[in-house]
Amino acid sequence: MTIEQAQQQVDDWIKTVGVRYFNELTNLGILMEEVGELSRLMVRIYGEQSFKDSDKSSKLSEEMADVLWVLICLANQTGVDLTEALEKSFEKKNIRDSNRHKDNEKLR
Repeated sequence: MTIEQAQQQVDDWIKTVGVRYFNELTNLGILMEEVGELSRLMVRIYGEQSFKDSDKSSKLSEEMADVLWVLICLANQTGVDLTEALEKSFEKKNIRDSNRHKDNEKLR
């Protein structure tokens, strides 16, 4: 699935099953909640916190997909073509960071 296809499928789902998009600020709040859930799980898997019983059934892939879903909703609502945006981000990073990380002694 391409990013463009994902944006279209989310839009189709929202307009049929979901009835309509939540407003942008509501979706921003939902995005923050989803990022928090992803963060909580990452801290337990890769960090030093132990799992609570309520965390044990969580899956990293599902939490990441939830973040992506809401981000796609926000992109659709605000007219952002995520494919184009990501391509521009690569261009910017390739120019700005062409030697930055290679020259970083901390990464060696």
